[in-house]
Amino acid sequence: MADIFVFGSNLLGIHKKGAALCALQKHGAILGQGVGLQGNSYAIPTKQSPARSLDLVQINKFVADFLNYADYTPENTYMVTQIGCGLAGWKPYQIAPLFRLARDIRNVKLPIQFQEYLPWMETLPDSIAIFSDF
Repeated sequence: MADIFVFGSNLLGIHKKGAALCALQKHGAILGQGVGLQGNSYAIPTKQSPARSLDLVQINKFVADFLNYADYTPENTYMVTQIGCGLAGWKPYQIAPLFRLARDIRNVKLPIQFQEYLPWMETLPDSIAIFSDF
């Protein structure tokens, strides 16, 4: 069982800032790979390129793909950062609802900043990610 660091990326896989840089330096992210599992990290695209954000419909597709992957790999624990809420410019109230189905996937841990937008997190404290290195 591995802890997987889930971060927001750009489709080009240029992991140079924010959680993506942390993923590159500490969790095995791969330059040039902007989507999916890489080392002990998982990239969810929130940006087209370093300069251009994806819209919420596009991000939602990648979040759905991630949740499906996490559901089929219960041996791992997925520690989700505040994807899209930094360099991509989205707010937690916009991104958190994309993870509404994570309630039924016990191995996905969401950042506490999403809690007020996903009320079920209050009754499931084990669903909150605690980061020691980010």
